[in-house]
Amino acid sequence: MKRAGCTAVNLNSINYFFKEAFTSLVRNSWLSISSIGIVTVSLIILGASLLLVVNAEKLAQSVESSVEITVFLEEEVGKVERERIKEKIKEHAAVDTIEFISKEQALQDMKKSFGERADILDSLEGSNPLPDAFRVKTKTAEAVPATATALEKIKGVEQVRYGQGVVEKLLNITKWVRLASMVTLGLLTLAAVFLIATTIRMSVFARRREIGIMKMLGATNWFVRFPFMLEGIVLGLTGGLLAVLVVDLGYLSLLQKLKISLPFVQLVNEPRVILYILGSMIGLGILIGALGSWFSLRKFLKV
Repeated sequence: MKRAGCTAVNLNSINYFFKEAFTSLVRNSWLSISSIGIVTVSLIILGASLLLVVNAEKLAQSVESSVEITVFLEEEVGKVERERIKEKIKEHAAVDTIEFISKEQALQDMKKSFGERADILDSLEGSNPLPDAFRVKTKTAEAVPATATALEKIKGVEQVRYGQGVVEKLLNITKWVRLASMVTLGLLTLAAVFLIATTIRMSVFARRREIGIMKMLGATNWFVRFPFMLEGIVLGLTGGLLAVLVVDLGYLSLLQKLKISLPFVQLVNEPRVILYILGSMIGLGILIGALGSWFSLRKFLKV
């Protein structure tokens, strides 16, 4: 029977599979529309969740990349001693970049940050109380507290600052944002697969007698299964395309509105990333449709 099933996969059989699949889609039009609707809604939720995860990750990376250590030097540290401290800082494996900030540059930076109120600094009357310093960035944000503790012990270093307390809280928040995003995405994916599989199972159940007759007439499992898989793929592809249309238009509209009303909010807008997400939605729709049909048919093929 298996050999007969393999030889039956010829051009006429392929035409038959497509004809059966589309006849079934038309004959069960309401069920097909319902399935497409569920696939569309599920993939819209998944697509929106993916965009949420990508933007949460971007926010977390932005927060982490802004964390740096400021190493203030003692006032009597000269040029030679400063170079020695710089080399000692570089020896730490977690250190990524290091930049020297002279007291003069620090004062200029402070004036710029004060903006129109920079005249407050005129009261210094030419004296500059700010110390020379190094700005140090680590390879990972998690390494900041331990690195700062180690740098504080270098001879000639007066003080080390990196936003103690605040950085630990920010790192904790970004960790929970990542975890919550991934858990939400995982739950929504499982919910979407369950809904789609249930819908396809209802379609298969409605045609169980037809499947039983085909099996009794000697049809192989693949001969019965293929039209249903094509049907599932068409449903998944159609739902995926509709979901992509809604998510793409909705996200572009959101980007435009934020650009006008909240320009400081920077969401992910790289075409490569967005196309990857939209393409994944279409691929996931096809995969879920095919797998949903496959698993839904297993019970009814045991005749």
